Amino acid sequence: MKTLLLCAAFVITCFCPAIGQQKFDAFSEKFVSGYNQLKLPQLELSYVTGFEHIGSTAEIERQFTFFKWADVELKNYKAEVLTPSQKTDYALITYECRLNLERIALEQQWVKHRPEKIPTGGVITIPDGKAWYAYLLKRWVSADVTPDEIYKFGLTEVRRVQQHMEAVRQQTGLDEDAFYKHLNDPEFFESDPKKVQQAFEQTKAVIYSNLPKLFNDTQIHDLNIKAGESKQLVQTPGYYDNNTFYYNLFDKPYNKRMYNWLFIHEGVPGHHYQASIEGKTKTSAVQQLFYYLGFAEGWGAYTEELGKQLGVYQTPYDELGKWEWDIVRSVRVPLDVGLNYYGWTDEQALAFWKKNIRNQDDIALREIARIRRWPAQVVTYKYGALQILHWREELQQKQGKSFDIRNFHSRVLDHGSLPLFLVKQNVFN
Repeated sequence: MKTLLLCAAFVITCFCPAIGQQKFDAFSEKFVSGYNQLKLPQLELSYVTGFEHIGSTAEIERQFTFFKWADVELKNYKAEVLTPSQKTDYALITYECRLNLERIALEQQWVKHRPEKIPTGGVITIPDGKAWYAYLLKRWVSADVTPDEIYKFGLTEVRRVQQHMEAVRQQTGLDEDAFYKHLNDPEFFESDPKKVQQAFEQTKAVIYSNLPKLFNDTQIHDLNIKAGESKQLVQTPGYYDNNTFYYNLFDKPYNKRMYNWLFIHEGVPGHHYQASIEGKTKTSAVQQLFYYLGFAEGWGAYTEELGKQLGVYQTPYDELGKWEWDIVRSVRVPLDVGLNYYGWTDEQALAFWKKNIRNQDDIALREIARIRRWPAQVVTYKYGALQILHWREELQQKQGKSFDIRNFHSRVLDHGSLPLFLVKQNVFN
């Protein structure tokens, strides 16, 4: 009799994980179906547009019922008995339920006190503005962060990038005033569109030839290079869309110091390379529901650190181009928190800009206005990039001579779009 009982217990123990996995698959399918039926609006750059898309009280209640159901249902499963793919889905559903329930709580209050017209003076001017910003920061960055943490992080990054710029200046042998004056010399600017195109094509050729030094997978979609045509995007140096890198030239001379870092960020091994790898990656139906901008923009900004190894930062001024834009990105981080959470005025923001950035006053007001319109978006670049850089340094320290940067990059990219805590797990597992 005891033998029979032991056998029965053994059978149950053996088959419980499989049964749990089957039930979780059924739950995941139901989650995907229910999520799609909600037809949630995408995350908008403009907070005003985002608030315009908030649904009715009935729609918000339907969303609450769905995410609360999923949140409760998750407690029926133990992650340790799930397959690796299921564990990822489990973590994603848990993460998304928490974030969406936070959003829904804010929207429930919003619809009760919805103003006739959405204030356009910044997210801090709307009802519950600070709470909204705290939520948007987590959503954009794809990580569980707070405004105070991000503000301190931004100040640290400002100092780090300033030190790099000073190191470049010292390489030139020029004093500070002469150095910044020299950066405006005509030799650094190109007015001939054909020469700008040729310069980007040359950058592409050099980077492609050096790609195997840093990446395992070099079989990627071909990348086209074209001058930008969208007037709406004229304020950005360039952008990537559908296997094409666009640089914005229009009627102004082009800053040659942007050739290398901009191609790296938008093209290879930045957004185009990441998209190519992602296209080869098999992901679950749950993962395909979501796209994490903190990871995407963080990766693009991180790859700019690889310029020397890719053979393109050949002069101090080539490298400086990367740091010139990186100081803008870095200063924007505390500015974003200051304007959208601490309640800074434009005058306070401008003073902070001028204190920390030389030679770029012409874009200060534009960037301040952007931050007010698009709260939290600018934080994605720096926060994501520094997480990846810190992971690399930590793994290199742990592995010593056995560290292979190609394998590190594969660990980061080979699992598709994920929030940063899951990318980190893939790096260290």
